[in-house]
Amino acid sequence: MKLFSNLIYHLFFFGTFVSTISLNAQDLHRFDPPWNTPPASAVEFTIQGINNVPDLYGDIVDPQLVVFFAGNQFMCIDDLLEGFKKKHPHIKRIFAETLPPGILAQQIEGGSLTIGNLRITHKPDVYTAGKGRIESMADHFNRVETYAYNQLSLMVPEGNPKNIRSLADLQQSNVRVSMPNPAWEGIGRQIEIAYKKAGGEILHHIVMEKKVEDGSTYLTRIHHRESPLRILLGDSDVAPVWTSEVVYQTMIGHPVQEIEIPKKHNIKASYLAGRLKNAPRPEAADLFIAYLISDEAKEIYKKYGFDVN
Repeated sequence: MKLFSNLIYHLFFFGTFVSTISLNAQDLHRFDPPWNTPPASAVEFTIQGINNVPDLYGDIVDPQLVVFFAGNQFMCIDDLLEGFKKKHPHIKRIFAETLPPGILAQQIEGGSLTIGNLRITHKPDVYTAGKGRIESMADHFNRVETYAYNQLSLMVPEGNPKNIRSLADLQQSNVRVSMPNPAWEGIGRQIEIAYKKAGGEILHHIVMEKKVEDGSTYLTRIHHRESPLRILLGDSDVAPVWTSEVVYQTMIGHPVQEIEIPKKHNIKASYLAGRLKNAPRPEAADLFIAYLISDEAKEIYKKYGFDVN
């Protein structure tokens, strides 16, 4: 009887242990992307935490249009591509990427990108990014159009446990900041401007140098997904992001909230689309840029928290 009791105890303990592991694994990945709706396929093989490539979209084989989007627009992709295809049903196969704009620029210059075991050599027809990035690459384009705008907000966990009220609070030693890396993210450079507006060189130095050194400021690799995910998983306390990112996370029911940055400390960013001079599919490129500046596309961007005026 004692042996039986011990067996039951150990089975119960093991079962509880396994359940805890399973629960923790589910808890770890409960906020994982893709947050968009993946295209229908005969086999769906996205595995959270293992096989998940959320920044590549659509048809990679023989595309009729290739668009490189600055990554923070990922939430608009489903609606944009669906709307465009309805207007131009002869264009069925579209491939899009939503990586950081600096990474996409390197891909354009170098001609290839590898993610995991996948090497991509498609040349884009259209590249979208912030005004500064597009202007710095002006010789790549024969047509450029402005189509949307954005501003900055602070994203914090629901309930704002660290009581963040302003950019100045990010210098506190007990506040963990998720900060887009200015090396490849235009928003990073814009946030640096906002720091200097709000607290001068001192605030900028503390957040971007001192706290980077001690690890309480984390510089992201994939800002447009990494910062919200770090907030959701409790790895960071606050993240300067585009306002559209807070709008989208709350839209899909994730427990975050916005702390507004006053206009005097904020910036207004412009999004531009450039048609590549060597676009392999120039007619499709022109059609897509025309769609981006249409009233229909503007409504899509407004839906997700972007400005269009």
